[in-house]
Amino acid sequence: MSCVPVDRESGSCEACAHCGKQGSDIVKLKDCTACRLVKYCGVDCQRAHRKQHKKACKQRAAELRDEQLYSRWHERPEGDFCPICTLPIPLPMEDHSGFMVCCMKRICKGCNVAAQKRGMNDCAFCRAPFPANDAAAQLAMIQSRVVKKDPEGINFLGQQYFFGQLGLQKDIQKAVELWTEAAERGSIVALYNLGVAYDRGQGDVQDKEKAANFFAKAAMQGHVLARHNLGCNEAVKRNDDRAVRHLLISAKMGHKNSLENIKRMFMKGFAAKEQYAEALKGYQDAVEEMKSPDRDEAKRLRV
Repeated sequence: MSCVPVDRESGSCEACAHCGKQGSDIVKLKDCTACRLVKYCGVDCQRAHRKQHKKACKQRAAELRDEQLYSRWHERPEGDFCPICTLPIPLPMEDHSGFMVCCMKRICKGCNVAAQKRGMNDCAFCRAPFPANDAAAQLAMIQSRVVKKDPEGINFLGQQYFFGQLGLQKDIQKAVELWTEAAERGSIVALYNLGVAYDRGQGDVQDKEKAANFFAKAAMQGHVLARHNLGCNEAVKRNDDRAVRHLLISAKMGHKNSLENIKRMFMKGFAAKEQYAEALKGYQDAVEEMKSPDRDEAKRLRV
């Protein structure tokens, strides 16, 4: 395709960044998909302009990524809420809830205690009998969810392979394959698990760049630990401003270690007093939101 230059001073609000051809019903201009700063009338013009545009494009693309990374999902995802009392589950969730393989729901200990007080010893959500000491039966339940292409079921099976649980031989590569499928089907936890696997290099899959990408994808969907890890990684690289921005978000979602990290950064002069105060108030508000009488009872009983 050839482009015929036109007068750039003609007053048109949209024109090809290379040849100056104005957009019209005949000439359809398309944005640079990376930066959205400029438009082109065709592929030839985009290629010809690439060298001149590359620096500004790269800078703006990075700015757009940061806008998405820091502005999206400052609230926890649906899976972090108990489906019975509908309150966010305290962190770390493993200490304050149980994961039910029958329905792939995480039930807070408060609701489990309340159900047991009513004489219910099965799953408090779906009422299915829970085979607590039967690994084969639990695995069968998980497999039934996997067959139905349940992303959380696929993710959970990946975790069993990763740790070698429920009678399965430890197989990190298999776990990564399952997590990849689960992530493609919408599991936020699987994105985080992939980030951890690539970050730590377990199973010869270490790739820090991939890990950061998976953490970012999970964080932008509300995963608290993924957001915290992004903050810690930025702190290690001495990108203190970026680190604090991440940790502020996770602290205000109720993550205590994020709050403690901001406190340490404040004491060392890497974070402002106002940032620590904001993190502290946000953390306290999040903790208050997670309280309930049933959860207090579970804590008293040391369930």
